[in-house]
Amino acid sequence: MTTEISATTRKAQGTGASRRLRKAGRVPGIVYGESAPTLIDLDHNGLFHALRKEAFHASVLTLELDGKKEQVLLRDFTMHPFRQQVQHIDFQRVSKDKKIHMKVPLHFINADIAPGVKLNGGIISHVMNDLDVACLPADLPEFIEVDLSTLSIGHSIHVSELKLPKGIEVAGHGHVGEAVVATVQIPRGAIEAAAVEAAPAVEAAAKPAAK
Repeated sequence: MTTEISATTRKAQGTGASRRLRKAGRVPGIVYGESAPTLIDLDHNGLFHALRKEAFHASVLTLELDGKKEQVLLRDFTMHPFRQQVQHIDFQRVSKDKKIHMKVPLHFINADIAPGVKLNGGIISHVMNDLDVACLPADLPEFIEVDLSTLSIGHSIHVSELKLPKGIEVAGHGHVGEAVVATVQIPRGAIEAAAVEAAPAVEAAAKPAAK
């Protein structure tokens, strides 16, 4: 599913011009990459609701600018310190034949049937919530699934064990494959309860035998 957003080219620059745009319900922004940077502005309400969708942050977007369409990625945006107002937004143009780097969300599935959870009462700890990948724009997935169905208590799933979609490679240094994505741990409360329950036995064993 392609997400489309509309924008217009803006000529006015500076703090005063940006303040006037915001009062008029518009958001100042910029599109850069592949050609000269272009100053733009967008409808605030439409953009605000789009930013609440996960896919908007991890998909190739279609930007309609003055009637012409181009492919872009969301690269940054600034929110007002205490109002629900987008202050500024940055997009980067992409080329269909050049690889891009993006953080793709991880979607965890089958946690409820993982042996460490179902049989041992463990809890899943998400060490990573997204993964930095490199791929061509057409291959960029909205998310990557992490199957937890075989995870036992005290065990972890690593980046190297993930089933990546076709055309996707993990970006980063050589040891990124060893990074932990998720693990199953015994709840802290259960550990503390077991320690309290075992305390009398430990104390008894530590006392010298009566003569």
